[in-house]
Amino acid sequence: MKTFVPKPDQIQRRWLLVDAKAKTLGRLATKIARTLMGKEKPEYTPFLDVGDYVIVTNARYIRTTGAKLEQKLYRHYSGYPGGLRARTLREMLKNHPDRVIEHAVRLMLPKSTLGRHMFKKLRVYADADHPHAAQTPEPLI
Repeated sequence: MKTFVPKPDQIQRRWLLVDAKAKTLGRLATKIARTLMGKEKPEYTPFLDVGDYVIVTNARYIRTTGAKLEQKLYRHYSGYPGGLRARTLREMLKNHPDRVIEHAVRLMLPKSTLGRHMFKKLRVYADADHPHAAQTPEPLI
């Protein structure tokens, strides 16, 4: 038997829409990451990008469990002494709700050129409106 490896013209990509309202952050991020990688498809190949495009709306209204709103920190270090900046999840949801989901999904994708290519197929919007109506996205969750 020979291993099937799909050619680039054989890969069928769909546009999928996810409404993040009242969804738990981690469970939502795992579903999105698996879809971006293409693990839900029968032609999944670890070294190829066979995943679909994902549009996430209502990122502002995600849920978390426990005390994560106050205890979960997003850190950024500039490289200079005293340059460590930290924001809580509550601050991130207030200022940049799209980056919360992007950050969670990015860390679940492969840390390689392929993972960065997969991440480019993710679009996250804070509210319900998005500019991708022409792609006629199907609901994912």
